[in-house]
Amino acid sequence: MKKIIITGITGLIGKNIANKLLNMGYSVVGVTRDPEKAMRKIIGLTKCINWNEKDLAEEINGSHGVIHLAGENVMGRRWDDEHKSKILNSRVDTTKKIVGIINSVTQKPNVYLGASAIGYYGVEAHECDEYSNKGNDFLSDVVSKWEDASESLIEVRRVLVRIGIVLDKDEGALSSMVVPFKFFVGGPIGSGEQPFPWIHIDDITNLFIYALKNELSGIYNGVSPESVTLKQFSIELGNVMHRPSFMKVPEFIIKVLYGEGADNVLKGVKVIPKRTLESGFKFKFASLRNTLQMILNQ
Repeated sequence: MKKIIITGITGLIGKNIANKLLNMGYSVVGVTRDPEKAMRKIIGLTKCINWNEKDLAEEINGSHGVIHLAGENVMGRRWDDEHKSKILNSRVDTTKKIVGIINSVTQKPNVYLGASAIGYYGVEAHECDEYSNKGNDFLSDVVSKWEDASESLIEVRRVLVRIGIVLDKDEGALSSMVVPFKFFVGGPIGSGEQPFPWIHIDDITNLFIYALKNELSGIYNGVSPESVTLKQFSIELGNVMHRPSFMKVPEFIIKVLYGEGADNVLKGVKVIPKRTLESGFKFKFASLRNTLQMILNQ
């Protein structure tokens, strides 16, 4: 039985990957600050450990792969210096720790799969794919350092997935966005012209597993091939929910809530999954309307 180590296993993507791998017959070991919570949350989880280096080394040694997803919620609160420090350090420091342990064990895993983010491209560019340059803001600097932290891997296949906005019924952006629509006050944020690079939770889960099972390496964008603006997304969401979508959220509210981080909501770039499509990966949810209908059971 092949063993997979997953950090950030209690997060939306982590628990979905874990459940799918368990159903496929893999042994899955979670890494989290609260192992008991993870064992309760994910039925059938083989084992769960905290970030103790000795335990990590024992589990990573001889494993088939490591999936590193841990990181502070970027938009969980206003961007003050403390939160910005957590956004950076929770990604870079844990990656360096995992990579250092991988390089130190005698039986290295076959593959390292790391979460990354489309924030790499910044918020000013027009259109980006995996070959595009990084942006020039705080989040793009964070993502660049995050990715660089795994470059020192020795003799291990390395895959990084730059994740977009993940759509799920119960968690993430969509679960918050549907609330005002239920009360007939839904609509886009700001101008609504900013790109909204989305992906269904099943597709991002399947992309990680596809990269695990196939000989992929390098950077892949985890976004749907169907590009939409936030205004277009809001219209589709309203249509699916049979609600209007004309009540815009003013920009100043987002700026008050998130400070410097507001640009990541009010601006954006069109992201193309060029290498992802070239790899042969097939998106199950490529149509936004069908995706929203499926998620919301409309």
